[in-house]
Amino acid sequence: MRCIFTQVRCRPGQTYQVADKIYEKEVVSELYSTSGDYDLIAKIYVPDGQDIGRYVNDIFVDIPDVERTLTTITFHFDRAMTMVSDGAQGPRS
Repeated sequence: MRCIFTQVRCRPGQTYQVADKIYEKEVVSELYSTSGDYDLIAKIYVPDGQDIGRYVNDIFVDIPDVERTLTTITFHFDRAMTMVSDGAQGPRS
């Protein structure tokens, strides 16, 4: 599974209704309200083999009052590999 974060901008006053609709779909791992340009952020695990863009679109396209989404795709960060590539010693066994 691939972990992504999708921020959601809602029509003013509709954040709680949008959050309820997202929860009803049972596809988010975590959902938070946020400050700033977006109202919600969802942590979503996309099943292996699924197209991320289509998966996200299918979640949000039919939820009323969603104005915009912004999806961030995550990559696994391996600290041990970074240490080795930076010339530092790797983890000791």
